[in-house]
Amino acid sequence: MTLPIVQPAPARLSRYEANLWRHMGVLTELPAEYQTLDGASVARRTAAAKRALGDDLIMLVHNYQADEIARFADAMGDSFQLSVVAKKSKAKHIVFAGVTFMAETADLVTDGQRNVIMPSMEASCPMAGMSEMVQVIRAWDRLAQWTDTSRVVPVTYMNSYADLKSFTGEKGGIICTSANSLKAMKWAFARGDKVLFTPDQYLGLNTATWLGIPDEEIIKWNPWDPTGTGGGHTAEDVSRAKVILWQGFCQVHERFQVEHVREMREAYPGVKIIVHPECRREVVQASDAWGSTAVIEKWVAEQPAGSTLAIGTEIHMVRRLAAQHPDKTIVQLCGELCLDCNAMRQIDPRYLLWTLEELQAGNVVNRIRIDDEDRAFGKLAIDRMLAL
Repeated sequence: MTLPIVQPAPARLSRYEANLWRHMGVLTELPAEYQTLDGASVARRTAAAKRALGDDLIMLVHNYQADEIARFADAMGDSFQLSVVAKKSKAKHIVFAGVTFMAETADLVTDGQRNVIMPSMEASCPMAGMSEMVQVIRAWDRLAQWTDTSRVVPVTYMNSYADLKSFTGEKGGIICTSANSLKAMKWAFARGDKVLFTPDQYLGLNTATWLGIPDEEIIKWNPWDPTGTGGGHTAEDVSRAKVILWQGFCQVHERFQVEHVREMREAYPGVKIIVHPECRREVVQASDAWGSTAVIEKWVAEQPAGSTLAIGTEIHMVRRLAAQHPDKTIVQLCGELCLDCNAMRQIDPRYLLWTLEELQAGNVVNRIRIDDEDRAFGKLAIDRMLAL
């Protein structure tokens, strides 16, 4: 017999513990009548529902989504690009085919006045889940025992939950993207002595390296260390450190190895290689270029016809770029060994159809809502980024 998970009474939870339940969402089973639908029926009904909803709906699709979902996009891009589209849109319903932190950011920047909807709450980014606020608060409290945290400035990657963005704003910090992390870290050092970079250790390490910060002034904080010392750190370690990296990572980009770069150069003489800065430092340094998904798209478009390009990012995006640029040879950096984003894959076409047909019937399912306190401080942290 399976016992239900019972949420503790709200009075017994801290604000951040309560948000942990929000991140888990309500995992709704797909109704039986949708489970056996064939692909052609799903596509036909999805298109019909989208037409019926008209201007009340905008469909935002992340670059890493499969073509079965991407075909219905009103806008495609990276997480922040899509949030900007959401903010500018007048649509009543914003269906976000990405992962939960992206939909949270869209709700945050649209002031909670519209319905931001996830087709499936199971699409939750593992990296964002590696920096839950209950962990960050414990780490911050430990740091406060060892150093003056008023001089520690949080720099938080966009790929994080809204409550971590809120914490960042409250503590005087800033949000960054993979495109502006260098500007954000410079901003932080103009206001403090140390940076706590969450949640992606590789983007943080690459950024610190670009700033010329030596390795001896960088430490990595392990939030799962049962001693509460971030992996055996001491007050002396924290005193010496300029950058404290959170031990999180993207499960897609961590797969790329420097050996893949060497093998690609041997297999394709003259190949040019671009990778996402969520990759390991040695992979970024061995490549010809690096950048966000938007930068990768622009870089590929700018390469001359006949170029051979290897791309270190999620495979659906690489395949889509290859289809868009038939005059170039475009391959995945590590071939078929590197798979897709498992979290993004949870947006199944049948879940999307169910979501849209429920909207047609006047039912809003899987709505993302950010509470007022998180909204205020989260927007503050994002506004600091926008002012860079």
